[in-house]
Amino acid sequence: MGKIAWVTDSTGFLDDELLNHEDIYVIPMTVFFDDEEYLDGVTITPAQFFERLETTKTIPKTSQPSIGSFVELYNSLEDNYDEIISVHISEKLSGTVSSARQAAELVNIPVTVIDSKILTYPMTKLMKEGMKLIQEGGTSADVQNHITDLSEKLETYVIIGSLEQLHRSGRMNTAQYFLGSMLQIKPVIQILDGALSVKEKVRSENKATNKILGYLKDAIEKNNIEEVHILYGLDDSKTKEWEQEIRKFAPETISIKTCPLGVAIGVHAGKNTIGISWLNR
Repeated sequence: MGKIAWVTDSTGFLDDELLNHEDIYVIPMTVFFDDEEYLDGVTITPAQFFERLETTKTIPKTSQPSIGSFVELYNSLEDNYDEIISVHISEKLSGTVSSARQAAELVNIPVTVIDSKILTYPMTKLMKEGMKLIQEGGTSADVQNHITDLSEKLETYVIIGSLEQLHRSGRMNTAQYFLGSMLQIKPVIQILDGALSVKEKVRSENKATNKILGYLKDAIEKNNIEEVHILYGLDDSKTKEWEQEIRKFAPETISIKTCPLGVAIGVHAGKNTIGISWLNR
């Protein structure tokens, strides 16, 4: 195998290992706010975004990276790498995969574009698995098959912090929003085959939390689970509570990581969003 560049997008969360990796490149999502354009994680941070959100009536929007921005990045890597593996947010949640695929047709360097069917740290966890496979002698085709297989073994559940924000961003229809608001329903959202799906509807956040932790407890009893990822918007105050609850039934061999969702996801979900994800091996 030649030298490989790894590309992902700003919806992913890079831990210290990935953040300092010399072969990883991040292409940012675009955020439109108050007639201004920002690059996620480059010209606006989650804290800055949510602070502005509190004082404006403008509906922020996001846009996937353009085909041109992918072409520019891929071309810039051609001199130093033999091929590129590009791992991105679920194509059912964003057009990023489509932009990457079209750009791959316009450059000379070979590019393997992979739909992770997920987002944030679970997405970059899959990329880590792919990097490990390359180190063991696998090919880019092997990585694509491996990540596709692993993505089907992920379970991810989320309590949306703001139904209003989800509605305003176009991810929830008007009828669902008003029904949820009137009945004070807290839907448990599952990311299933790369798309948002309502798993259950309950009347309080505590009940929604208990449901999600129950799914995890059942999974631990049935599967080999190495890591649990607690995902949050801006407010991480509940993550410690969740970790304490998980430790009541999870073996010490299971590591628990907390991962922020970032600006692009925060646009749709809200700062009080919280959820968990794990990989059933």
